[in-house]
Amino acid sequence: MNTLYKVCLALLIVGGLNWGLIGILNFDLVAFIFGEGSLLSRIVYTIVGVSAVCAIPALFSSNSEEM
Repeated sequence: MNTLYKVCLALLIVGGLNWGLIGILNFDLVAFIFGEGSLLSRIVYTIVGVSAVCAIPALFSSNSEEM
């Protein structure tokens, strides 16, 4: 597993945990830390989204060692 894939996976876990907090507790941790609608919040959301796009090929890979 290469470094880029590991970083993307870590960011997706952080994003997933944030969505879990939103769904269960109606609490947006990113907005709490960086401010709701702030530039930093938008940057964090964008980076998590780009990580998701980078992880799409893993869905079609038969072997995770190929990443």
